[in-house]
Amino acid sequence: MVPRYTDSGLLVILPGDDPREIVDEMLRVDYDEEFCVAPGFEPAFIAALMGAGFLVMSALIEGEGGPSFHIALPKLHLSRSALFFDKLRLPKSLSRRLGLYDLRFDSDFDRILDRCVAVHGDGWLTPPLVRAIREIRALDLPHARPASFALYRGGALVAGEFGVVSGRVYTSYSGYFDESGAGSAQIALAARYLEEKGFDFFDLGMPLDYKARFGAVDISPREFVRRFRLAQGPARAL
Repeated sequence: MVPRYTDSGLLVILPGDDPREIVDEMLRVDYDEEFCVAPGFEPAFIAALMGAGFLVMSALIEGEGGPSFHIALPKLHLSRSALFFDKLRLPKSLSRRLGLYDLRFDSDFDRILDRCVAVHGDGWLTPPLVRAIREIRALDLPHARPASFALYRGGALVAGEFGVVSGRVYTSYSGYFDESGAGSAQIALAARYLEEKGFDFFDLGMPLDYKARFGAVDISPREFVRRFRLAQGPARAL
């Protein structure tokens, strides 16, 4: 493939490209940007990007004297937060509270996706990306499946997150909580669920201090891609 770049040095990915080849090129040249640029939100294209290891974000580009438009921003983090289940750490105070909650996989997906947008805004979860995520899920496309974790207490939904399953990796995209402590309980219970179902690791995306407190470690793009590709066999039935 012949790589294409914007004037500002961002790699361009087109719908006809093989996203895995793009990833190989990024590793070959030690690409030092986290984002690429991708025009279009066709569901199969976005799913293929997700299935190659990109965390797909998006943005509204304000036109200079012309119309505004949205672009997809596939992201391959320069440092990726990964939780390997043998490293999971739970404070005793949190462990004692886990029994208060009921975690359900793939429950209330649309409600959770809408709530994430409402809580965090549509700066990167733009309408065309949200629409593509819903369509990928409805079409049951290969490479990637959007899914959710819903946390209930006393039958009420108190926290939720959505992400993407690709092989034996679950990549977290966005989440929210409506009561203190529910977000931490959700992460802990989701990690336990993924381990039980035979996943290789919990991909937490951008490194943040609270993720490290659960035992997540920061890995390089090369190490992430190696582990992600090794994990592309099926997990146990979800």
